Amino acid sequence: MNILVTGCAGFIGFSLIKELIKDKNNKIIGIDNMNNYYDKKLKNDRLKLIIKKIKFYNIDICNKKKINEVFKSNKIETCFHFAAQAGVRYSIINPDAFFKSNILGSYNILNACRLNRVKNFFFSSSSSVYGNSLKFPQKEEHNTDQQLSFYATTKKSNELMVYTFSHLYSIKTTVLRFFTVYGPFGRPDMAFFNFANSIKNNKPVKLYNNGKNLRDYTYIDDVITSIKKIFKKKCRKEALNFEIINICSSNPIKTNDVIKIFESKMRKKAIVNKIKAVKGDVFKTCGDITQIKKYNNNDFTSITNGIDKYIDWFNDYY
Repeated sequence: MNILVTGCAGFIGFSLIKELIKDKNNKIIGIDNMNNYYDKKLKNDRLKLIIKKIKFYNIDICNKKKINEVFKSNKIETCFHFAAQAGVRYSIINPDAFFKSNILGSYNILNACRLNRVKNFFFSSSSSVYGNSLKFPQKEEHNTDQQLSFYATTKKSNELMVYTFSHLYSIKTTVLRFFTVYGPFGRPDMAFFNFANSIKNNKPVKLYNNGKNLRDYTYIDDVITSIKKIFKKKCRKEALNFEIINICSSNPIKTNDVIKIFESKMRKKAIVNKIKAVKGDVFKTCGDITQIKKYNNNDFTSITNGIDKYIDWFNDYY
């Protein structure tokens, strides 16, 4: 099968490709613009681990002409669209980057799927679309009309775009709502990198909202296993034409408690700087797992075991 993964040098895209290339029947095509939103060394190192087994294009998804050429020349059958400008707080200071990549870029990918009659489309969404929900656990059918950041707004807009294309052009589509994914090769703008790096180098750890925020953390291996199982079932004729699925463990934990686990694993006390809540951050995420359990009934990695694995990688890599 000819499979395209956009954002192939990103955290989840790269991790997914490592799994997909195990099947020799898969021909993997990867797209990434290798931008410098965060340290390009990490992106380059991810890419080095997969580059020999994929067909790679250094292309921006905003380049409509080149995107169409990739789809047409490679006869794409399945598309995993994971390329996006990330960063909730960054979207507040630079919304232009999010409009360009997440709205215009995603339209280009969707339109290329339409023109080239792609059979299966998987979209990387986010738990941030739930906003400051007061209903827990957060279910896929809950109202998602009050986003707190422009990043979340672009993801919600993408979901609407994806649904329309699926409905109009019969593209079998799955929206994957990821809940705070972490693990080896994770982004350095995420909390876990900041925690580990600050503790290791005796720097203050910033705890927003005084460390009271709760997050439903999801270990990367559980995410990839879930995607693989969903993908396998979605290739069947009887699969739903459109579906939204939370990818999460449904075990929220306070940031203060996460810091304690890091301190225990690293055997070192953190220098904590508790500050007020910032715009764009939601107070709590906790996803309902009814839908994902239909595809992946495995137990998800506990936060303690996940942090243990992350710190092992962090110490080795950095």
